Amino acid sequence: MFRTPTGTRIAVALVSAALTGTLAACGSGTTEPPAASGAAPASPAAGAYPVTVEHKYGSTTVEAEPQRIVTVGLTDQDALLALGKVPVGTTEWIGGYPGAIGPWATAKLGGAPVPAVLKDTGTGPQPEKIAALAPDLILALYSGLTKDQYDTLSKIAPVVAQPKEFADWGIPWERQTETVGKVLGKEAEATAVVASVQEKFAAVKKDNPAFAGATGIVATPYEGIFVYGPQDNRSRILTSVGFTLPQDLQQVVGDEFGVNISKERTDLLETGAIVWIVPDPADDGAKLRKDKLYGDLKVVSEGREVYVKETGDYGNAFSFVSPLSLPYTLDRLVPQLAAAVDGDPATEVPQPND
Repeated sequence: MFRTPTGTRIAVALVSAALTGTLAACGSGTTEPPAASGAAPASPAAGAYPVTVEHKYGSTTVEAEPQRIVTVGLTDQDALLALGKVPVGTTEWIGGYPGAIGPWATAKLGGAPVPAVLKDTGTGPQPEKIAALAPDLILALYSGLTKDQYDTLSKIAPVVAQPKEFADWGIPWERQTETVGKVLGKEAEATAVVASVQEKFAAVKKDNPAFAGATGIVATPYEGIFVYGPQDNRSRILTSVGFTLPQDLQQVVGDEFGVNISKERTDLLETGAIVWIVPDPADDGAKLRKDKLYGDLKVVSEGREVYVKETGDYGNAFSFVSPLSLPYTLDRLVPQLAAAVDGDPATEVPQPND
């Protein structure tokens, strides 16, 4: 599957981003399309259609309210659910949840059946399985969809691909939610959803003035050290609560969502707080500190490390970054960040159980 969070998942993301060939056909057999489902959403605004959305590969016009939506974008389902629409198909990413719906979002199903889950094998979306779901719209906002993949899927249904202004897998959650609101004819509702989450960020900043002006970075120990750039949504969580990213980070990352850094650039990690996404906080933390280039940094000696276990609901929510996962993430991340930047090296950074 083409993924962007951590560890071995990054390797698949980088391979998939390089794929430009024809999509692989899916396996044998057919899939019976499930009935269109929803959580009794409000009707679209009068005069909402047709609506045209610009994206990386041109523009797509949605002529009427879509009833059967398949999400190729790895987190697009949450924006749909937040606006009262349950997709008929989702793309598996992290967590292995039924319907690819995380625990932070299941209440939004409203009793509707969980979507069919499309399991990508590293070659991109599976057109035959998507076609079997008989979609009238395919969403690929948080994705790395190639032009060939876009053209293939467009033969099945209208496709709204990732925006051209951002790196692949780089659409901000706000823009994602607003775009979904546009295609659903619910722009006002989308604005309200975004505003509600932004209020939570504002409250965090008000309650934690130490975050303002402090530097921070998100990294993972993949093939050395992999850092997430300004266009990655995990980095945007830090900046949304008041942190600033290292000055040279954009130059190092370039147009990617993140890159491996050389040992000569370990200086990027000398920040007010560093958030590590790791399989095992205790074991991986110990391994990281054995490298003197990292272990001798003040961010280590002064207790400013934050560890997020990549498996489990918290780690999954931290990487998902959606209007539904963000409140869940903030409840767990903010106490960790507050302990990291309180100026007392003796303060233990708490580790959430999930």
